[in-house]
Amino acid sequence: MKAFERPIRIGMVGGGPGANIAEAHRIGLRMDGRYELVAGAFSRDPDKSAITGRELSIARDRVYADFETMARAEAAREDGIEAVAIVTPNANHYPAAKVFLEHGIHVICDKPLTDDFDTGLALHRLAKSQGLVFALTHNYASHSMIRHAARMVADGDLGTIRSIQGEFAANWGAGDAEQDAQNKQVAWRTDPDQVGRASVLSDLGTHIHHLARFVSGLEIEALAADLSTVVPGRRVYDHAQVMLRFTGGARGSFWVTMVATGAEHGLRIRVIGSKASLEWCHEDPHHLRVSYPGGRHEILAQGGSVLSDDAERFTRIGLGHPEAFLASFANLYSAAAEAIAAARDGQPMADRPADFPGTADGVLGLQFIDLACRSSDEGGRWIDVAPLEL
Repeated sequence: MKAFERPIRIGMVGGGPGANIAEAHRIGLRMDGRYELVAGAFSRDPDKSAITGRELSIARDRVYADFETMARAEAAREDGIEAVAIVTPNANHYPAAKVFLEHGIHVICDKPLTDDFDTGLALHRLAKSQGLVFALTHNYASHSMIRHAARMVADGDLGTIRSIQGEFAANWGAGDAEQDAQNKQVAWRTDPDQVGRASVLSDLGTHIHHLARFVSGLEIEALAADLSTVVPGRRVYDHAQVMLRFTGGARGSFWVTMVATGAEHGLRIRVIGSKASLEWCHEDPHHLRVSYPGGRHEILAQGGSVLSDDAERFTRIGLGHPEAFLASFANLYSAAAEAIAAARDGQPMADRPADFPGTADGVLGLQFIDLACRSSDEGGRWIDVAPLEL
């Protein structure tokens, strides 16, 4: 990744006390020295926002009470932010991203894009019309070995793709998680007003949906879903099984759950072709398993000399030194920084190929959620996924 002269001035919305994923964002944006965090509206509670501002050494006059004030004030400053990271619960993604886009500020937003399809499509169109960078943090696609997996598929090393199997089996909601009043993450992820009823798909399912599309290069043509609530009294779906038909005739399925007792992070993808198959697991992210007919298997390691340029681009240290979750955030933020720096230099958006997920990926993820809910409501009926012009 190329260097550039001065860091991008960035602000953050959300990320106050207890917002642990925000720390991954902050580490990721700082790792390569391409951003300087200079402003924030970190919490709806002014005292909590002030605490976070002090911890991050943000000037007092650039810690804001709300994101609307922040967008207006920063856009008016000569040294105002050029980009904003949005790390709030889902329901705030649309209003926050919208106001910053309207003030000419690039956006890096946690997934899902918004909490419903219509607002997601509106954000996509707004970012496009403004010519602004909008990166969506489906960070798993920024792992080096996922990049190599996608390159193998694109180069035909697996042959014709026949099946794609994805799973995201998490443990955090297996018990009475809602009873832990101190756990901020549980509180909003089980609140339908903040995440919608399809919480498990918004939180986990959009990740495996994006990863399957990214690695295989295929889109979903039809799906049949069974969404359920396993834990009694929970107000959102916490378990999902989705059967899939992909372009080109491939078949597949997603298993997505927050109630997999004893699981760790549980993200895994398998792509099965006519010549070979591959498998990647987030709990061992620096290895890619490739299997061939006749019982032959290869374990490819991150940093190895046989890997593609796609993998090398997102490798930092080299063979024998594991790199993982935080590095994937840094890879994504640095790829976004290159696009933002190009925009700073006046390069048109059409001439800036994106090496990160964007609003189009987010809209497709929201379409997937909507259709999965509809299929489940209708008894698991197969539903066609209409192509979108994005």
